Amino acid sequence: MGLLIKNGEIITADSRYKADIYAEGETITRIGNNLDAPPGTEVIDARGKYVFPGFIDPHVHIYLPFMATFAKDTHETGSKAALMGGTTTYIEMCCPSRNDDALEGYNLWKSKAEGNSYCDYTFHMSVTKFDPKTEAQLREIVADGISSFKIFLSYKNFFGVEDGEMYQTMRLAKELGVIVTAHCENAELVGQLQQKLLSEGKTGPEWHEPSRPESVEAEGTNRFATFLENTGATGYVVHLSCKPALDAALAAKARGVPLYIESVIPHFLLDKTYAEQGGVEAMKYIMSPPLREKRNQKALWDALAQGFIDTVGTDHCPFDTSQKLLGKDAFTSIPNGIPAIEDRVNLLYTYGVSRGHLDIHRFVDAASTRAAKLFGLFPRKGTIAVGSDADLVVYDPQYRGKISVATQSVNNDYNGFEGFEIDGKPSVVTVRGKVAVREGQFVGEKGRGKLLRREPMYF
Repeated sequence: MGLLIKNGEIITADSRYKADIYAEGETITRIGNNLDAPPGTEVIDARGKYVFPGFIDPHVHIYLPFMATFAKDTHETGSKAALMGGTTTYIEMCCPSRNDDALEGYNLWKSKAEGNSYCDYTFHMSVTKFDPKTEAQLREIVADGISSFKIFLSYKNFFGVEDGEMYQTMRLAKELGVIVTAHCENAELVGQLQQKLLSEGKTGPEWHEPSRPESVEAEGTNRFATFLENTGATGYVVHLSCKPALDAALAAKARGVPLYIESVIPHFLLDKTYAEQGGVEAMKYIMSPPLREKRNQKALWDALAQGFIDTVGTDHCPFDTSQKLLGKDAFTSIPNGIPAIEDRVNLLYTYGVSRGHLDIHRFVDAASTRAAKLFGLFPRKGTIAVGSDADLVVYDPQYRGKISVATQSVNNDYNGFEGFEIDGKPSVVTVRGKVAVREGQFVGEKGRGKLLRREPMYF
């Protein structure tokens, strides 16, 4: 059965016009005015609404064994939440630890997602060590359609790589045409600062940010860029949180380093005072990089508006309050992460487009199109065009409401954006031409989501 979306205002990263969209066989087959459709076609009237390309979250954690526990979502709950918020594709971090076999980890992550996701997905493959088996395994994983790596310059002895391993990873990435994404801090310095603070009796969540200050993130960003510069690899900084790190990344770009920048929605809207409330309320806001001084937010918004920050993701990583309390005696034991996969698009639209100075085309670009281009999904994803997948979001800009744990779909017992007002929300969301959200109600098909295999492009 075909799908016809009529009377909407189509908005992509570079165009805006009123037209109908007809989809058949999972892809968009016609765009035009007053389109006819065969009998049996599902017709959606989008009058008064925007029609966006399906949004892409380039940084999520669904399955994640981490800090003595597991992230709360499953691929079923996480993908449902994504769709309710207008995200039709997510890129999950596949994160076996240094103690795990990389290929076994990759196959485990694939098995967790297969048949369980309501929307399409792919992976960034984490390289958490570089031993004699690593190169052959990574070649096999790339051959299977994964064209991005992830490295951690943090979490020493668990996810973190040494400089020599980073160099080897980049050399291989350059050969294979793979982009390297990186969590940029300094694992050694963070570890030393953590131990110093704990030895001084500074154990509460308010000491998390001082243990990994802005200067540490800036150093890690500069070091990552320096390694890119000297290997010829292409890089992507994940969840950049502060102006010093932004300055380091932009300085590298200015001297020709092929480097792209992601920030995540919490760092645009939340600041370090949320993690200084005391007790479990503060623990809810522990993430890495940490929430920063509020002065950083203007720098992030300005860089996003100008296109210097390429993408806005979430680093979605939900833990319940009971899990956060694992760190009641030491901030170093609080599981790092916050849920955001459901709220990213609405928050970015509200505080960027509706109430801020973010151009609506830059909004689409940062939340969809540029991720598709950077990670080998464009033009299948990230735009509205004949031949593209019919991942579409009919968005109601007249909606007014508030975010609440009581109405969320994420498998989590709190929402870090509780009470935030939103100006707009998806009313209809489709996954390759099939409606998954209708009038704000979830009607998706479990297992419809497919693993998106991608070709390397950074030779």
